[in-house]
Amino acid sequence: MKVALRAIFLSTAGFCIGTLALRAAELPHIKMENGTGQLIVNGQPLLILGGELGNSSAGTAAEADLIVPKVAAMHLNTILMPVAWEQIEPKEGSLDFSVLDHWVETARGHNMHLVLLWFGSWKNAFSNYAPAWVKSDPKRFPRAESADGRPLEILSTLSSESRRCDSRAFAALMRHIREKESDQQTVLMVQVENEVGYLGQGRDRSAEANRIFRGPVPDPLIHTLASKRLQFLPELATHFNEQGHTWSEVFGDAADEVFMAWNYASYIEAVTHAGKSEYALPMYVNAQLPAPQERAGEYPSGGPHPYYLEVWHAAAPSIDFYSPDIYWPNFDYWIQRYEIPGNAIFIPEARMESAPYNALYAYGQARAFGFSPFAIDGLILPAKDDAPKPEMMQVYELLDSVRDILPPAQAAGLTRALVLHTTSPRPTQTVALGGYLFEATLSRSWPARTIIADDGAMLILETSPGEFYIIGSGLTVSFARDPDVGTGIAGIESVEQVSRASGRWTTERRLNGDQTNQGRQLMLDPHRQHIYRARLYCITPEGKPQP
Repeated sequence: MKVALRAIFLSTAGFCIGTLALRAAELPHIKMENGTGQLIVNGQPLLILGGELGNSSAGTAAEADLIVPKVAAMHLNTILMPVAWEQIEPKEGSLDFSVLDHWVETARGHNMHLVLLWFGSWKNAFSNYAPAWVKSDPKRFPRAESADGRPLEILSTLSSESRRCDSRAFAALMRHIREKESDQQTVLMVQVENEVGYLGQGRDRSAEANRIFRGPVPDPLIHTLASKRLQFLPELATHFNEQGHTWSEVFGDAADEVFMAWNYASYIEAVTHAGKSEYALPMYVNAQLPAPQERAGEYPSGGPHPYYLEVWHAAAPSIDFYSPDIYWPNFDYWIQRYEIPGNAIFIPEARMESAPYNALYAYGQARAFGFSPFAIDGLILPAKDDAPKPEMMQVYELLDSVRDILPPAQAAGLTRALVLHTTSPRPTQTVALGGYLFEATLSRSWPARTIIADDGAMLILETSPGEFYIIGSGLTVSFARDPDVGTGIAGIESVEQVSRASGRWTTERRLNGDQTNQGRQLMLDPHRQHIYRARLYCITPEGKPQP
């Protein structure tokens, strides 16, 4: 089977001009391949090397002229940029796409793609990107309310008028994108709203919300959840009582958050459906994740958190996938919570300081099709060509060189990754691939053996039996035979530091002696990202070669 997978991997890595020409009119879409979500553009999987702009960085056309060339030099291929409802519809019924059009044209001129972030009714729970004509008319566009009856700066999920106007504006946006550039496909995807959820005591306490909350749970939700009971995560499974009637009876202590999840998802389904009716690009919703010990309402209650994604699936079938914005240190934990069947992995926001390491984990271990540190426009480029590059730029430069072979390797199960920090709970981590164990520790000095790298990460890509390309820094890696595959002694045949350009590999250094601890370990540069080619061998206890 592994040989067959490698054959698929190598054959799909080729670039077929004829196939691309035949599929040029095909819309970008999400495809699940062997459990791996891929973004298909012009018939081929596209690896998004992304960066999200700061919230106030895309409000003028002039900013595009400054920012796009800068981030293009960082080896990004995709910019995630806000599009505000208040900007495109400053007066009701009067639409202005001039700023967006300039961004699209500028991005296309630098061979960049865009993912649009629709800041419509909500952004980070609040409604500050809605137009003034919406915010200033609470009678027509009612607000969610606090437990003491105060209207909040949060549009109600129950407002049919807010939903109608948001859907109308979003549909106009998607129609404009289709008419302007569907043949170019500069715009690849759209995020619908941003980090939605209610901030307060669990749920909206308006009179209308209280009335609905005391009433029956919609039958479609109960029936859908009852049919998927065995797929629930514990946070929902422990509360669900399909024999109940009201929200409290059916969902117990989770009722407030499930109620808000259903209402946010139902509202966003209407907006998404309206947009896709005009131009059916992939559309996703992102989540602000809770800090430790936070309760619903302290983080946005009702957002697409992993606990209650089955509620979102029931209410919002038009959404293609759900994505976590990960700023907390336990990056691997949160990305794993979204590795559920049918959900493509894409990280639209990540903390810049740890992004170089977490990007390798996302692409290698979680098989993400895209990753995006937040506020990429704030990253400072080196003033001189020979000055050290920011580490995120180093990682993207290396990933850019393998962007054609990484997606098929992900789909074939031929990638792994790990991340270590001085603060990690375990000083050693191990992953298995291709019949070998890769055991990593943070880089240490010799002979004092003191840690000389606070952070380390590697992405492993298997290309043939015993041959692996490893991208990363800050780690010392030992090899052993995977006992689940067979017994024997594993060792290093050769280690090289390599680079790749135009599909051709170049050996920059052949490493041996002190640089491999006398042929026993792969020692990644503690401070700079590189690609290494490691060829391994395995012999039986009797000294015979082993496949």
